[in-house]
Amino acid sequence: MIKNIKKTKDIVTPPSIGSLIEGKIVARGRSSVFVDLSPCGTGIIYGQEFYDAKEVLKNLKIGDKVSAKITELDNEEGYKELSLMDATKEFTWEKIREKKEKGEILEVQILGANKGGLLGNVEGVPAFLPVSQLSPEHYPRIENGDKQKILEELQKFVGKPLQVKVIDLDPRENKLILSEKAKEEEKIKEILKEYKAEDIVDGEISGVADFGAFIKFGKGNLEGLIHISELDWQLIGDPSEVVKVGQKVKAQIININKNNQVFLSLKRLKKDPWTEVGDKFKKGDVARGKVVKFNPYGAFVQLTPEICGLSHISEFGTKIKMEESLKIGESYDFKISSIDSVEHRISLKLASK
Repeated sequence: MIKNIKKTKDIVTPPSIGSLIEGKIVARGRSSVFVDLSPCGTGIIYGQEFYDAKEVLKNLKIGDKVSAKITELDNEEGYKELSLMDATKEFTWEKIREKKEKGEILEVQILGANKGGLLGNVEGVPAFLPVSQLSPEHYPRIENGDKQKILEELQKFVGKPLQVKVIDLDPRENKLILSEKAKEEEKIKEILKEYKAEDIVDGEISGVADFGAFIKFGKGNLEGLIHISELDWQLIGDPSEVVKVGQKVKAQIININKNNQVFLSLKRLKKDPWTEVGDKFKKGDVARGKVVKFNPYGAFVQLTPEICGLSHISEFGTKIKMEESLKIGESYDFKISSIDSVEHRISLKLASK
């Protein structure tokens, strides 16, 4: 069988440089191998191509079939120069591509770890399994997102097999991305059909991170995320101050996205303090508040345990001037410039300004 050759009656369209072709080994030299490419002549694997493929070629004998890539159509001796390794790489990538398209589950031995994920290989090709693509049971739940501790957790997988799917590949960049959680996606997708936004579920906190808390709920131990902003109405600096691993909670589903990720809220099951904000504060009032956080937009000011307002950076001119005027943890008098209870916003201006 010869690939990339078209026959029209007795006319043969020869392959071009880069074509993959199959032939039979007909002779061997000290540093060369000759391949019968009939009806397209004879090919030769020699020079650097011979040495690159030496380990493969030493196991082949005259009469064996090989697949190679044409690198030169006619050299000075009239042979077609061939690359066995280029063809092997191309066939390998094609094999991996087929596995991806079929959604095949592969067992991969973990060879190493870095702060971003795990390292392995598929068909001899280096592969990467990002932390974000680990299954919920293997995801490292490290408080405060300590990268060194995350790495220590990931290193526990080195030498162990994991079942994964190929989710992305790029032969030109030699990039191969794997996912452990992808193998569960179809099953999870079916279970999630039983849920919708605004459903209330019983669950258990399964992990706490600096950006929020993970919760397991429902059939099949589904897992979702409660973002730090959805843990409580009050401004939270550390989620572990609000929830603990193993704690039983009720939560409301707020979104299920196309990637089968579930986002939930604890605070939406509590009374919204903003519904009564108009009873406590009016535009033009001067209120005492504690500065709790700076961000690029200004200073967050806590007026009650659940209500925070924003003193916009434009009130100060620059970030430096804002930080000269206010100190985290200190209380000041602020004039209320505007209140929007629907959008949960109070705009403030330092009373002394």
